[in-house]
Amino acid sequence: MSAATPAPSTPDVTSPSGTNVATSETANGVNKAILDYLRDKGYKGAEKEFLTALETQPEASTSTSSTSSTISAEDLVKALSVYAQKANRPGENAFKDAASVLQELASMGNPATIQNLISSIDAVGAEEILSLDPTDKQEGFRELEAWVDGSLDMYRPEFRPIIFPIFCHFYLDLIQHGFKEAALKFYAEFSPSLAPTHAPTLHHLSTLLLPLHVQNDELAQRFRNEKYTVRMSRSGFGLLVGWLTEGVGGEPMGSGEGFSGKRGKRGRAAVLRVVNNHLRFDVTSSTTTSVSENAWEESTGLLTSVIPQASGSSSFTNAQSFNASKGELKLGMPAMSEELRTETDRALRDQALVERDPGVHDDLKILYNRPTQETGGVPQSELPPYPPSFRTMDIKREVEKVRDARKRIRLERTEVRTTQGVVKNQPLPSICAYTLHDVGEGVPCCTFSQDTSLMAAGFSESYIRLWSLKGEKLKGYRSDFNASSIRDMSSLKKIREKGGSTTRKLIGHSGPVYSVSFDPTSGSAAPPRYLLSSSADATARLWSLDTMTNVVAYRGHQNPVWDVQWGPMGIYFATASRDRTARLWSTDRTSTLRVYAGHLSDVDCVRFHPNSIYLATGSSDWTARLWDVQRGSCVRVFIGHQGIVSTLAFSPNGRYLATAGEDLAINLWDLGSGKRIKKMTGHTASVYSLAFSEESSMLVSGGADWTVRCWDIAAAGGPQSKVKENGVLTNGNTANGVNGDAPTTNGKEEESIETSDLLATFPTKRTPITNVQFTPRNLCLVAGSYLNPEQR
Repeated sequence: MSAATPAPSTPDVTSPSGTNVATSETANGVNKAILDYLRDKGYKGAEKEFLTALETQPEASTSTSSTSSTISAEDLVKALSVYAQKANRPGENAFKDAASVLQELASMGNPATIQNLISSIDAVGAEEILSLDPTDKQEGFRELEAWVDGSLDMYRPEFRPIIFPIFCHFYLDLIQHGFKEAALKFYAEFSPSLAPTHAPTLHHLSTLLLPLHVQNDELAQRFRNEKYTVRMSRSGFGLLVGWLTEGVGGEPMGSGEGFSGKRGKRGRAAVLRVVNNHLRFDVTSSTTTSVSENAWEESTGLLTSVIPQASGSSSFTNAQSFNASKGELKLGMPAMSEELRTETDRALRDQALVERDPGVHDDLKILYNRPTQETGGVPQSELPPYPPSFRTMDIKREVEKVRDARKRIRLERTEVRTTQGVVKNQPLPSICAYTLHDVGEGVPCCTFSQDTSLMAAGFSESYIRLWSLKGEKLKGYRSDFNASSIRDMSSLKKIREKGGSTTRKLIGHSGPVYSVSFDPTSGSAAPPRYLLSSSADATARLWSLDTMTNVVAYRGHQNPVWDVQWGPMGIYFATASRDRTARLWSTDRTSTLRVYAGHLSDVDCVRFHPNSIYLATGSSDWTARLWDVQRGSCVRVFIGHQGIVSTLAFSPNGRYLATAGEDLAINLWDLGSGKRIKKMTGHTASVYSLAFSEESSMLVSGGADWTVRCWDIAAAGGPQSKVKENGVLTNGNTANGVNGDAPTTNGKEEESIETSDLLATFPTKRTPITNVQFTPRNLCLVAGSYLNPEQR
């Protein structure tokens, strides 16, 4: 860098004509000092580039009548201070604020001279001095995109993941070097192509506009300090290296000189610096064609810190090696005790005699097909501790489970033989939608009881509202009764409120309510007795639905609690919080039983496995984890999302986990291996809720795009077929779009983001779907709050 080159964010200084000679001498001295430093440190590549830059610069004008754009020694010190590192903490900038550089130097006892400052520049800083031209990054990124788009179809899926980290580093480089206008132009030009899969991160980056923002932002520092892992095949990696070093391969048609020439070389050099300093390549021996398109992104991202590392063992570089090290999981359903089975058998026979039900034999067959310890069921000794004896309600619940299984609507794929061959038929669920109107500040959450008698919603105004879906009045107890007068059930009924309505408000939280969950103990046999809620006030609260009052406030989290969920058999529940932990509680204790720590950001959602042995969490660090409930250790980590994981769902058979969030994708995971089965896309806004059908054959999702979508679990997925029949795509969606949008008028058919396993899309008018769930008989219930057209 010569003295005639203005530093970033530094105004040009016009020198009097009499000082031109002195300025030229100063410039030569600085250039010589930089060259001496690069030679002493052995940075031959940087030295060569610097000499090339000096040779191509025009000679300084010596005319006394002309003015030259120069920089004073003081401004040069301020500019170079960006690259100076602390003596006690190598790798960190010594100065964050360029305005106070000289004062800071004086306070540190160092003379504010250019030579001493240059001597404190590390290797990376020396290279960056030579790459301050913002046009190099724009040209380099433009060429990188052109090279990826011009590569063969078989290589394009594994090349695309490299674009995002280079975009992030180029933008952060421009901001940190003070090129705000160039950074905004770079963002506006290149971010649209990345928005479909990285919208949340791109929005976050767009808020970083000053060097101080970059230095104090957690995500930016993760990009700076941690290497971004990119998975590639050996042949693909060879092609990338060939383009970076020689500029060969992948030229788009009609590009003329391709990527050769001075501009192309400088652009590739900018890309190469990011590749060398901030990327780590996981080169696999698998061939390009043997890996599915979506599999390339499974092991891509900032993986070093999100993969748990066991103490005293070798570090894991990818999620697959970590998952394999944890061995097999116990995914079977809990074994039914013989005593409970016998009592359920007796209750079913007695009920069949009273109702004269001829289907009792089918009920008994379903009952005795339930898993036992001999048939692979998980023994009670391996489950979290539960009461040793069962109650009357447990028998009623098991009886109702059997009857629900017999009367359930089947949503499994069937094959029908016709004269034209075998026709596969996939039935769709019946969906009952509940819409909330005039909700003011919003409804972050809602849920339904398993017996479909109650609906609860949490409001931003810090209260919970209950609705009776059967039209029954919700009555609590009077507050003026005498406890000594309560002797039996009849006296208890006398103190119930005489009035009542079909809706009830529960007040107790002091912040927005983010999650509500009904007690599952009674199942579909009876209405629930308790309700859990979580709030921004950092508490979870237990509400009695008999008295309609708050019974317990559970305190332990230090930040808002985003989610709360009951265990499958009651008693235990789990919470997820902004403090980066999930916690296990029991209703009879106000203190935490277990803390699940390891996520790098907010834990946004939590779900229990159907057998209660495992707990799944989704986080803002873009990962989901599976935890051993009793040991508190992480046994699986799921990496593949490109945004916040905001919702989870276990399949009822215990084999699959579905995750979704702000990257608009739904990932289906095999719990046994920890591998992703497939990626399902089609939503055009964040996904808020997921639910499996009772046979685990169908997944239903609801999101901010005002739609409910049904997905086929057994289908292979992948890109949608382009074969059309009468204007309808082969998977049943219209050619004009999901919501009947008008076809494009530019003469080009837009590429559909919907995968072939999307069975159906049910649009609402203007209702984001915040909750979807199946009843035990496979009726799908959904709910959300209507957005008025004037609301944004």
